[in-house]
Amino acid sequence: MFIEKLNEAFNGFINLGGAAMMFVIITILSLIVGVKISKAIEGGLRMAIALTGMGAVISLLTAAFAPALESFVESTGVALSVTDLGWAPLAVITWGSVYTLYFSFICLVVNTIMLIAKKTTTFNVDLFNIWNLSVIGLLTMYYSNDNLILTTLFVAFIYALMLINADVMKPTIDKLLGYDRNNVTTTAHPSLLIAPVVMLFNKIIDVCLPFIDKYDFNAEALNKRIGFWGSNFAIGAYLGIFIGILGQQSVAQIFILAFTGAVALQLFALVGGWFGPAITPLSEGITKKMSKRFAGRKLLIGIDWPILATRAELWAVANILAPILLVVAIFLPGNTVLPLGGILLTVLAPALLVVTKGRVVRMTIIGTILIPLFLWGASLIAKFVTDTSKAMGNFPAGLSSDAMISSVDSDPIEKMLAILFGKAVNTMDIKLIGFSVLALAGYILLFAWYFKQMRKENEKLEKENDEQVA
Repeated sequence: MFIEKLNEAFNGFINLGGAAMMFVIITILSLIVGVKISKAIEGGLRMAIALTGMGAVISLLTAAFAPALESFVESTGVALSVTDLGWAPLAVITWGSVYTLYFSFICLVVNTIMLIAKKTTTFNVDLFNIWNLSVIGLLTMYYSNDNLILTTLFVAFIYALMLINADVMKPTIDKLLGYDRNNVTTTAHPSLLIAPVVMLFNKIIDVCLPFIDKYDFNAEALNKRIGFWGSNFAIGAYLGIFIGILGQQSVAQIFILAFTGAVALQLFALVGGWFGPAITPLSEGITKKMSKRFAGRKLLIGIDWPILATRAELWAVANILAPILLVVAIFLPGNTVLPLGGILLTVLAPALLVVTKGRVVRMTIIGTILIPLFLWGASLIAKFVTDTSKAMGNFPAGLSSDAMISSVDSDPIEKMLAILFGKAVNTMDIKLIGFSVLALAGYILLFAWYFKQMRKENEKLEKENDEQVA
């Protein structure tokens, strides 16, 4: 009887909806870690408002674009039937799930253990972006028939790699941003997990195209020249016009799509900025407790990737890659996603910036080569994103019931691994298990090689700094 009542209460809590549920959870957790009640409630409210606002923007975009996209598919036969909504639907799904709090706890435990064992010097306070890890975890559960042990181990393993990556990137970040040796800021953002693959192609360019750096150019000058025409407003308008023409819409409808696209992309950026402040009170409460525990040790503080956004190269390459992404999407075999919300590849540009140290030509070449990974990743998770959105009541209004949505977002390799591992454990198929073992071994070896290369480059940077001081 007690268990039944507890289950009913839990289901009633879940049925409140993602926004209300997260309001309660964020508020209570903030109070537990010592946040003042007013700040705790503020954080909970901000999270609920951000989730509600993002859902409204997604519905606005999909309601306007759906008829044109359906017409495009019918008239051309091109199977780009999945609507990309960028990172937004994944954030809404994950922050509307209680599992995200579980994964947050696992990540905090991993971070604490690694700090105690001195396997990392980074304390990651970027709690909001735990949702990226939650996507990987939820994918693993989705395909493994809710195998929580496998999911927990995989999330913990990926998070450990993120923390080590934050350590090895720190000297390069200091160089790029002009930080001195006393600065403790770094980033452990999940999107930077693509850095080993970027490093691999960067080394290939060193061997095959060493002369390419002669043709590099001033990214800041390019950004100034582009101006408004590279803004979220403008790119959204281009998308609207592009989709309208592809969907053979009337001139009036093309104008509506252009303006709606402009508004939606700008609102994605605006509403997306609400999530960070929502999690700040909770993050600060945990940081205070961790600071007391590790008093006397110098810790690096991991925050969101936009610390790199001051570099003009990042935005120049994001703008250059946007039209390339659209063209590749149309012709890429195995792709079913037409990029919309994820048209600006800010999930790839930070890793390109760090590994190539801001060399725009290299960033563009490597970015173009890696675009298929992100499109295939978005195609593979479309069923998961669609089914989960419907199950949680977050499926965008304006789309037909048989439509599919996805996200051109970070961590395509990790998502592919999550699907592979999940299917292998669920089916216990010998071939899938074999592929899983080989894939994991290759993944670990790639990271081991990448960490070794980064540490070598860090030694060079340290010598250069010592010479400049001398």
